Amino acid sequence: MTSPEVAAMRAVVCAYGEIGWTSLRTLIELGVDVPLVVTHEDAPGEQIWFHSVGDLAREAGIPVIAPEDVNAESSVATVAQTRPDFLFSFYFRNMLKPPLLALPGRGALNLHGSLLPRYRGRAPVNWVLVEGESETGVTLHYMDERADHGDVVARQAVTIDRDDCALSLTRKLAAAAETLLRLEIPRLAAGRAARVPQDHAQATKFGGRRPDDGAIDWQWPAERVRNLVRAVTDPWPGAFTRLRSRKLMIWWAETGPTGEPRAPGEIQLDARGVPWVATGDGALALTRLGWEGEPPSEATEWARREALRSGERCESKRGTE
Repeated sequence: MTSPEVAAMRAVVCAYGEIGWTSLRTLIELGVDVPLVVTHEDAPGEQIWFHSVGDLAREAGIPVIAPEDVNAESSVATVAQTRPDFLFSFYFRNMLKPPLLALPGRGALNLHGSLLPRYRGRAPVNWVLVEGESETGVTLHYMDERADHGDVVARQAVTIDRDDCALSLTRKLAAAAETLLRLEIPRLAAGRAARVPQDHAQATKFGGRRPDDGAIDWQWPAERVRNLVRAVTDPWPGAFTRLRSRKLMIWWAETGPTGEPRAPGEIQLDARGVPWVATGDGALALTRLGWEGEPPSEATEWARREALRSGERCESKRGTE
């Protein structure tokens, strides 16, 4: 049952992606008055695996805009006309500037995909996997002019399992976002929510990721390469190396016994035909792979089809991750 405070809560929502969709759905189910949803047009060529925020809003009878520049005067004017109490950013891809942040009478809040102040910035779901973390989460915080910098309302932690990839972790974070919002929206509406300054001395910040950042350096430790693979595997662009002067996509890999020392990048087929690639501290079994532009294949089938031989070598790209 919707409380009178929540029913009177008027909130404009800026949202995109799976976590944005889940968060908007949660507000609608809680009975929040959402007079406007701001979202993005899907980027050309992007693999759309997530639910549509725009479709959800339209099904609920909520007006939707998808401006090229959310901070343009026309966009700000459209939001201002709704006279919101709150403005929420749920995985919206653009920073909201001061003219927008000043509009809501009771505050502008962002849901960030990490346990702030750690992993501020872009692509936190990918970065925590690249960095081999065992825990992450979502943080609801007030927005100011600096990214992921404002006072914290609440955090919801999520355990990262060894076999989590960016997709499975995103789904965990979406569930965590729903849990957090169901607890905190009534508190915000009633004026009882916490507001705790971040410890900025503990902050870490990471930038956005590009497809080229999926290049593997075989001189890295095996676990580091594996973490990169699972951080950017399908539906993300994928980790890759070069073999026979072609781009080879590595969609999944596993660490294992080191075996005899070999030069980083050198391939060894085991008795089952599984290709192992030497790394800086051991070897990595490639379990799902394929040439760029081709569907992923199970590794032994691919190695047999391509007549892969022990002693062939993947090119090793020096990286800075």
